[in-house]
Amino acid sequence: MHGKKTLLTLLALGLVSACAAQKPARSPAAFSGASALAFTAKAVSFGARPPGSPAIRKLQDYITGQLKKYRCEVTIDAFTAQTPIGPVQMRNIIAHFRGTSGRAVAVTGHYDTKYMPGINFVGANDAGSSTGFLLELARVLSARPFQNDVYVVWLDGEESFGPWSDTDGVYGSRHLAAKWAADGTLGRLKALINVDMIGDRELGILQDMNSSESLRRLIWATAAELGYSHYFLNDPGAIVDDHIPFIQRGVNAVDLIDFDYGPNNSYWHTEKDTMDKLSADSLQVVGDVVIETLKKLDR
Repeated sequence: MHGKKTLLTLLALGLVSACAAQKPARSPAAFSGASALAFTAKAVSFGARPPGSPAIRKLQDYITGQLKKYRCEVTIDAFTAQTPIGPVQMRNIIAHFRGTSGRAVAVTGHYDTKYMPGINFVGANDAGSSTGFLLELARVLSARPFQNDVYVVWLDGEESFGPWSDTDGVYGSRHLAAKWAADGTLGRLKALINVDMIGDRELGILQDMNSSESLRRLIWATAAELGYSHYFLNDPGAIVDDHIPFIQRGVNAVDLIDFDYGPNNSYWHTEKDTMDKLSADSLQVVGDVVIETLKKLDR
C-alpha cells in the first residue's frame, strides 16, 4: 500500500512538472497586477508623502532609481508651488519612451498624498496605486515599443492643502500642461489617460463626464472587449482631477478613477486607506485596458 501511494505521488508530481513545463512563461511585455501591487507597497512603505516632505523625496529617488533600469529618458520637472501653507517645492517625474510616428500619448497619475497633519495617512490607494501602476507600466514599455511616443508621468501636488479650489490642487498637472503648451508637446498628444485610485479590491471605475467623450468611449469599448465591463461602470460622474488642466487646453484626455472607496467612500482620505484594501486583480484589469488602448491609439 505504501509503495502504491508513493508511485501515485510520483506520477502526480510528474504530471505537475509536465504541465509546468508546458505552461508558457509570462512575456516581459505583459502587464502584471502583482508587480504593480508590489511597487505600490514599496511606495506606501515610505509613509505619508505630502509634497515637499522627506518621505516624498525618498519616493522620488526610488522612482528615478527604478526608471534607470528601463529604456527611457527621464526628466525632472521641478517648480515651486504657491500654496496656503506657503511655497512648496514640487517635482513632476517624466519618463519618455520614444516611438517613430511623431505623435505621442501620455499616461499620468499623482504620487503625492494629502497633507494631513496629525493623521497617519499612508494613501495606499490614493496615490500609492497610481504610483505603482505607472512603475509597472514603465517596465512594460521598456520591453514593448510603441509607434507613438509614450510619456509616463508621476504628477506632484494633486492634493489640495486646504479646501479644494481653482488655485489649491492639481499643482503638478497645471504646471506641466502650461509647460507642454509652451514647448509644443501638447500639439503632438493624441490622448492623455490619467489614473487615480485604481487599486480598490471592489473596483468600479465611473464614467467621468469631464473627460473627452471619444477617448472615454474607446476605453469603455476596449474594457468590454476584454470582458471587463463589470469594472468599467455606466455610472456617470464629474471629477476634477489631474486631467482637467489638459482638457482645458484642448487635449483629448480621460480620468480613470474609482471614487467609491469603502462603504459610502469611507476609506478616502482616512487612515483606513491601507494596503489590505487593494488587489492585484484590480490593477491587472486597469493595466490590461490601458495597454490595449495604447495599441489602438498606435493605429
